[in-house]
Amino acid sequence: MSPAPAPPSPRTRTLKVCGATSTRDIAVLATAGADLAGLWHGVPGGPAELPEREVAALAAAARATGVLHPVLVTFLSDTHALSGVLARTGIGTVQLHAYQRPSTVRALRTALPDAVIIKVLHVTGNTCLERPLLGAYEQAGTDLFLIDATTPDGRVGSTGQCLSEDTVLDLADRFTLPFWLAGGLNPANRSDHERVLHHPRLHGIDVDTAARGGDGRIAGPAVTRLARVWGT
Repeated sequence: MSPAPAPPSPRTRTLKVCGATSTRDIAVLATAGADLAGLWHGVPGGPAELPEREVAALAAAARATGVLHPVLVTFLSDTHALSGVLARTGIGTVQLHAYQRPSTVRALRTALPDAVIIKVLHVTGNTCLERPLLGAYEQAGTDLFLIDATTPDGRVGSTGQCLSEDTVLDLADRFTLPFWLAGGLNPANRSDHERVLHHPRLHGIDVDTAARGGDGRIAGPAVTRLARVWGT
């Protein structure tokens, strides 16, 4: 078995593809140029929601590729439950993709000091709901922020909504951590984010819909094109 890859350095622009649900998806991502596979658990009603046993199996498959790193994407806020899932699945990176408070981050950092904790920042229009808490999230032990768009009705995660470059840059100026960019990213709108791509703390991009083919499944050519166009 190949050794598990180390999490990509925050100095390296990475490509994370969310919503893998099968070993076939993992194989496609590993050969097409992705760095991280987002595995959904604790996302009620989510189209890519997986039971814990499947998360564990796909995380192991990702590590076995030697190039792909699994990320648990979750709405969970119960630190005890979340720590248990991470321990049992062997996943070392968690993306808190809901409105978990800084106290959740702090408790998770205490329980899992070696984990990589990513906190999503939800932006509706030009407004980030977590903006008043940015400093608290940093002090609590967050490693990375992920800037993502929500819909006007409050839907979060894989919304396909785009963010303006000015909104992203204004928000990034208000914290000091590395960050990922999400929100309707695709090969055609790369030029709309040129200044963000040159930001010294941009860690990578996070996509879902743009990595899929017409059948809705993760597609190798789509992932490869994303990696090439976005320079990951």
